[in-house]
Amino acid sequence: MIRSADLREWRDHPVVDEEGRRIGVLEAVYVDTGTDQPAMATVRTGLPTRHRLVFVPVDDVTAGPDYVRVPYQKDLVKSAPWIGTDSVLPVEDEEAIFQYYGIAYRPGAVGVRQLARR
Repeated sequence: MIRSADLREWRDHPVVDEEGRRIGVLEAVYVDTGTDQPAMATVRTGLPTRHRLVFVPVDDVTAGPDYVRVPYQKDLVKSAPWIGTDSVLPVEDEEAIFQYYGIAYRPGAVGVRQLARR
C-alpha cells in the first residue's frame, strides 16, 4: 500500500488496473481540501496526439516495482470523467467524478471545492 504522502512521488509511472493491464501514466494527485489527503489522481491516457486526463480514486492503491495499481477495471477508469491535458477541473464537475465511482461527495463551504491539485 502506498502511503498517502508518497503518492505524488509516483508521477509519470505507469498505472495498471486490478488485473495488471496498463491504463496510462500517473499525471497528478488531487487532495481532499478538508483533510489535505490524496483523494483522486489523474491518469494520462490516449494517443500521443490526443491525450486526456481521466480521474481515479486513490484509496487502496498499491505500488509494484515500477507501477501504481488501482483497484478498478481498465475500461471503468478509461470511461471516467476527464479533462484535457491543459485544462483545470471546473468546480461544478467535481461531483460527477465522485458519483461515477459511487463515492459520497462532500463539498466544502460555499464556493470551496472538495478537490485541489497538488
